[in-house]
Parts: sequence; structure tokens; C-alpha cells
Amino acid sequence: MKSRVKHTSDQVAADVVPNNYHISVLLKESIEALAIKPDGIYVDCTFGGGGHSKELLKHLGKEGKLFVFDQDADAVSNLPNDTRVIFIHQNFRHLSRFLRLHGCTEVDGILADLGVSSHQFDEASRGFSIRFDAPLDMRMDVRQGTTAADLLNQLSEQELQQVFQTYGEVTNARTLARTIVEKRKSAPLKTIEQFKHAIHEVVKGNPQQYLAKVFQSLRMKVNDELEALQEMLTQAAMLLKPEGRLAVITFHSLEDRVVKQFFKTGCPDVTEVNEIYGIRAKNLLNPVNKKPISASDEEIKKNSRSRSAKLRISEKIKN
Repeated sequence: MKSRVKHTSDQVAADVVPNNYHISVLLKESIEALAIKPDGIYVDCTFGGGGHSKELLKHLGKEGKLFVFDQDADAVSNLPNDTRVIFIHQNFRHLSRFLRLHGCTEVDGILADLGVSSHQFDEASRGFSIRFDAPLDMRMDVRQGTTAADLLNQLSEQELQQVFQTYGEVTNARTLARTIVEKRKSAPLKTIEQFKHAIHEVVKGNPQQYLAKVFQSLRMKVNDELEALQEMLTQAAMLLKPEGRLAVITFHSLEDRVVKQFFKTGCPDVTEVNEIYGIRAKNLLNPVNKKPISASDEEIKKNSRSRSAKLRISEKIKN
């Protein structure tokens, strides 16, 4: 999957402006997008600070139910004292499996805010931000094994180059990868400052923007973000009831391309659509908005991270 990446990303904004746990982006718009039924069953795939869930609960009646997913254990501290909420400490790529474990096979609406939590950027020990010196971790779920340091010290030069090109469109990805391989021969790259010092000679343009692209690349690879998104979208389409809504907020063009492609064709990767023989994935969704919804000027003034946010909405087609 090839795409041009817009680097007005949440990685850049979060490294510039520290924030609270997380300010929910496009809050009003995303809740309206779900067309909430008071007695419906809904899923917040990215609970985080709980802002979207809190607003969603205001529209649910006593019989309504909200499942919230988050792979980051820190999110548990934001859970409301509400019996309608069921927290699932898992990556949203396991959406169907864990809903089934709770006896749920279909839902009325699903919301996913793909932005990385401000809390994760601001928590130095997590290793997400270029602002701090900390171990090169970047795992959203600390139960998984591979860290950013593991990638930097174990991947081949060619593999590193591919990571930086695919997930960050780093302009000198080949030179960067070669430099990393050379530097790690002397000592493993374990911390943020150690890594920044090792590559400082090949940094191009604005250092902060360059490093933000590099860190975004590593973070997306560590957490398998695009692949997880593709799996979630496929499962979400199956789980929705007829006329159920799926609302997804993206923050850079790689994510937005996957969502746009899936809403349009029913397939998250254009390479899987066989145009020669006319074989196309069965599309269960109908896009509600042809163009993505963006943040207002007022919201951008209050929260710079919302500048790159795009909301796409789709509805399950009736049988």
C-alpha cells in the first residue's frame, strides 16, 4: 500500500504542546455521527481518557450498553462508575472475539479515535516523545514483547529503511538506516537521547519535524498499527446491525487512506481487490460523508492536535 503522508500528525503536535491525559477531538461531530439509540449497544474502540465515551453515555438510556476497548492499562483509571460500561483491556484488532466472550454478536455503533493519547506522549517512561530521555519503548500495550529499541538493534538495514519509508516517508530513509546499523555496532541503541545523538549528523530540515517522522515510523511498526486498523474495520462491518454506524477519526494520510478505501470498497487494502477478473470484496458499508469532517477553527485554537483530524462515517447496508 503506497501513500503520501501528511506530517501534520499527532506525533508532531504532541511533542510541541504538552496536554492533559487527552482532549477528545471532534467530540460533538463523532457522537452525532453515531445516531445513538437510547437502548442501543455501542463500542468505543479507543477509550483512552474516556472523553468520547463520557459524551456517548449522555445519550444512552438505562438499557443501553457501552463496551470500551483500550490496550493501554493506564486507561483503566479513567473508567466512569457506570454499570452500562464494560471495559476490555485489549487491542481493537480483537474486537469480535472479546465481544463474543461477553455475549455480544452485534452492535448499533462503533467509534474509533486513532490518535495517540496525549498521556502516552507526556509520560516520559513510555518512550513515545522526543521531549524526554527514556528507554526506547513505544509499546501501547506493555504486555507485548517488541520495543522500539528491539527494532533499531535487530532489523536489517533494508528492513529499517522500509519502516521509515512506509510509516513516515522519511526523505533520507536509506541513509538513516545505514547510520543506525553502523552506530549500533559500537553499542546498542537503548535510550531516546542515545538514539538522537547517534543520528544527529543525518537529520534533515527541521530537527523536531524530522525526529517526529522517525518516531512515528517506529511507533507504528512497534504497535502494528495499520494492520490492526485493517483487522478492526473488517470485524466492525460484520458486527454492525443494519443501519448501524461506524465512525473513525484519523490523524494522518496512511490511516485515512485505509479507512477511505474500506468504506468505499469493503476492502482495507486496494492490492487485495482483483480488478482483472472483476472480483471485489463484498461491501457491507455505505459512506455517509463523501468528504471527511475536519475540526473547526475554534477547536483547532483550543487543541492544536485536532488540526490534522479527519472523521469518516459509514452505515451498515440493509440486508
